[in-house]
Amino acid sequence: MKFALFGLHRGTSIQPDTMVREAKLAEEAGFEAIWVGDHVALPRDLGDAAQVPRLEALVALSYMAAVTTRVRLGAGVIVLPQRQPVLLAKQLTSIDVLSKGRLTVGIGVGYVDAELRALGASLADRGARTDEYLAALHALWQEPGPAFEGRFLSFEDVIQRPLPVQRPHPPIVIGGDSPAAFRRAVTSGNGWYGWQLGIDETAQALAALRDAADRHERPAALGALEITITPPGPLDLNTARRYAELGVNRLALQPQRLDDTAMPELITKAGNELIGRI
Repeated sequence: MKFALFGLHRGTSIQPDTMVREAKLAEEAGFEAIWVGDHVALPRDLGDAAQVPRLEALVALSYMAAVTTRVRLGAGVIVLPQRQPVLLAKQLTSIDVLSKGRLTVGIGVGYVDAELRALGASLADRGARTDEYLAALHALWQEPGPAFEGRFLSFEDVIQRPLPVQRPHPPIVIGGDSPAAFRRAVTSGNGWYGWQLGIDETAQALAALRDAADRHERPAALGALEITITPPGPLDLNTARRYAELGVNRLALQPQRLDDTAMPELITKAGNELIGRI
């Protein structure tokens, strides 16, 4: 079982010295990866949740790439329909190069209507944009002469250099538990990510992934997918083993509080009680 640390992009961890200290502590504790989420502008009516300070995901990953050497760095997940994909491809490649090939790219469709609309997308078109933008990323990273024509985006006669260190591209993890997310995972992804899913919910999601693989005649794809779950609450060793028995490859742990001590306490506890024991 691999363990990732989620949340260094928000709360008190956003202070520069704190982020450096906690990122290095996580690497030393044996975390396989550090993952960050993606919210750019949240609506006021979310109350306290909107007031939590959050750094932009790619900037945070770039900063952590410079102060770590071994731990992988994951965007879990980028809200793809609210990103310009040609620019995003360049940003992600840059992080992969600067981190010497340690980037994992998580992708989701988003769910906050006000945020999507503020960035030029909507709940109505988020799925179509995600499919189109994902295809555009593949074209920019894999085709010798990339060209693309779609409903929301078109380009030709352009290339991006350098290419990502990881070929043909950094691992792509699809987030979400909708039928469309499962379809993207088995047809276009290297992994799947479930957010705050308990044991029973994880079992149901993995069954749905198997159904999607069969439906799209890609059963082999399921075996190649790396499964990541963020549990809904505190985690002990026995529960972690139950996730492993289901076929989960990575648990992305987040602190249950956002105060100054929550993140270092989680890192220390995981290093002492979980990492290397499954």
